[in-house]
Amino acid sequence: MRVKRGILGGTFDPPHIAHLIAGEAAYRQCGLDVVSFIPAGAPWQKADSGVSSPEHRWEMTRLSVQHVPYFVADDMEIQREGPSYTIDTVEAFAGDQLVLILGADAALGVRSWDRWSDLLDIVELAVAPRPGVGRHEVEHAIPKPIEWLDMAPLDMSATDVRERARKGLSIRFYVRELVWQYVQEHGVYA
Repeated sequence: MRVKRGILGGTFDPPHIAHLIAGEAAYRQCGLDVVSFIPAGAPWQKADSGVSSPEHRWEMTRLSVQHVPYFVADDMEIQREGPSYTIDTVEAFAGDQLVLILGADAALGVRSWDRWSDLLDIVELAVAPRPGVGRHEVEHAIPKPIEWLDMAPLDMSATDVRERARKGLSIRFYVRELVWQYVQEHGVYA
């Protein structure tokens, strides 16, 4: 039986509530069987931005999806040598019907991705609204139909969550409880 799989990738430094809400919205709205959360091993567009170790990002992703039966964490990009390209990940799921789940801000940059045209031939797109990014702007940038996720635009980014943690502010409830505990215990952003 062919699986209808949502793919939600990213740096996940840390994976936060907006990621989970987008995954949930896509699961319900697109009729997905599963949503795979895939942290980038070597995020090539953030190579110089002080990204946390792949081990920490993997563990936080794994903890984020615990106890949600249709969410799975997949470490294929963490295990892959070299830069993480979405096209390589998507091709690893050959045979599945694929829905790529993106924030509107990320969708604007798809044309800068490796083999972006091939990627768009393989996947359907489910896009989460983001504050300050208009639908028309995204639809103009992406040369194929987009499924807009029915969710509130959330003004939350991993960059902001990390900055809060580095300032000693609480990130509890910005991330799942197990992730918050992991960050505390391991001093991930200290």
